[in-house]
This record gives sequence, C-alpha cells and structure tokens, in this order.
Amino acid sequence: MTQTPALSFDPRLFVGAGKRGHAGLLGIQYHDHGPDWAELKLPYDPRLIGDPESGVLASGPILTMMDMATSLSVWIKLGSFRPHATLDLRIDYLRPATPEKTVYGRGECYRITRTISFIRGTAHDGDPADPLAHVAGTFMFMEWKP
Repeated sequence: MTQTPALSFDPRLFVGAGKRGHAGLLGIQYHDHGPDWAELKLPYDPRLIGDPESGVLASGPILTMMDMATSLSVWIKLGSFRPHATLDLRIDYLRPATPEKTVYGRGECYRITRTISFIRGTAHDGDPADPLAHVAGTFMFMEWKP
C-alpha cells in the first residue's frame, strides 16, 4: 500500500499540544522530522534519575519518548493522525545515558499496511553513532471514522 503524505499532520503542533500530558510532564520536546521519521528530545532532569548514585536517567522516560517518536513517524508518513495502539515495542538498551546530557530519540516508520505499521529507531545522548538504545516494533490501527 503506497502512502502519499499530505500536509495535514504537523508533529510540532502535536507535541506542543501535549504539554500537560505524560510526555509533557517528562519534558519531552519536538526536535526535528522528515517524510517518515520524527526526532524528539528529553532534556536531563534530576527528577527522572533512576539510580541516584549514578545520576543516570531511568529507562521509563526514554521508552516513553521512543514510543512517541515512532508514533509520530507513522502519522507523518500517513500525512494525518490515525489512532493506533502499540502492539509490540522492543527496546534494546546498549548503554546507560550519560548523566546531565539531553537524550534524543529518532523514530522511523518503514512500512504501513492496511492494519499495521512497522517502526524502528534509536536513542542517543549527543552522538548518533554511539546509540544508547535501539527500538523496533509495530502499531495496530484502530477502527476510526471521523
């Protein structure tokens, strides 16, 4: 199924509108996007530290950011918002995030079928060649009639 992006979905507006939601409470922000990808950022925040001795961010906020970045990539590729549920999202942590550094998460949608979208992505803290995590997964579209 070929998807032709329209100009009706703007990830900047979507992320900006969610400042009171879960991602907003975590401090997740829009960073950049392209025709089938979105990049978000999670600035370092001491409230999100998982291990006080190391100062490393907990894994939950990073997973949340990656779920959101990959979701955005689907809607960007579609050109519009379409409700979906995370069917599978695997995250492989390669190393801990560096304390006091912003974490960036880039999600890409590489295939869309009638009911499923396929995504992948990486998270890093300043050097995309040195990722701290990889994600891969699928989203299932839900019945929706506007």
